[in-house]
Amino acid sequence: MYKELKIGTAAPTPEVLSQVQHYFVGTHSIFDHYSAGQYEQDAIALLDKLFVKHPVVLLIGGSMMYIDAVCKGFDDIPSVDVQTRKKWQQIYAEKGLEYIQQELTRLDPEHAQVVDMQNHKRIIRALEICSITGKTYSELRIGKQKDRNFNIIKIGLNRPRAELYERINQRVDMMMQDGLLEEAKLYYPHKHLNALNTVGYKELYEYMDGNCSLEEAVQKVKQDSRRYAKRQLTWFNSDKDIRWFHPDDAEEIINFVNLQLNISGKSRSSS
Repeated sequence: MYKELKIGTAAPTPEVLSQVQHYFVGTHSIFDHYSAGQYEQDAIALLDKLFVKHPVVLLIGGSMMYIDAVCKGFDDIPSVDVQTRKKWQQIYAEKGLEYIQQELTRLDPEHAQVVDMQNHKRIIRALEICSITGKTYSELRIGKQKDRNFNIIKIGLNRPRAELYERINQRVDMMMQDGLLEEAKLYYPHKHLNALNTVGYKELYEYMDGNCSLEEAVQKVKQDSRRYAKRQLTWFNSDKDIRWFHPDDAEEIINFVNLQLNISGKSRSSS
């Protein structure tokens, strides 16, 4: 989505982009504020247009909240007042990451299982919501599922754990060879932005700050990437509508999709 971050986000190459029309690739800047709620509105508006010409649209990715935004919808999450924001920022400054991790685990254990627990901004965001609404972030996020005027076929891709982790390690090595460090350096002055407080960038900024060696930072990227993959699987495994396949089983996946399309008998599907 972010036009400045191509390597760290594994953005599709120009060759891939030329083969089929893509959307939400390089459309926003890291300097823009863009939430999952805004994505829901934009994605649904786009789907309404696409389904006029296309019977099937593919939604591809692993960002859990953004997928839920399209498939289930979000309740309106209120804005946080300045006083509440300052309160939690001060608590974090005085008591540290471990304390706010414990608070989130106590107040919203469900969200604590899937959120990046090394990302203090996302933890604070959830705690702010708990403070001003009296509800958990999880309650507001899932609420009552919105009705969609299209059929949804959910497909999950997974590999044996050892194979998955090895591929993650290899992918990090490839990103470093492709220039991830240089990309991170380019935006180092803006490392406070949410888009850069993510796996692949925040670890390299620790190296640039002199807190670890480059080798240690790369190993941390691999470790945090594996942890993120584990959180993704935890989230997706709770969705009983997902049908799981090995990524190499292309023919089996196509047969399953065709069967589901025939069963649904509907002309509008998001897969």
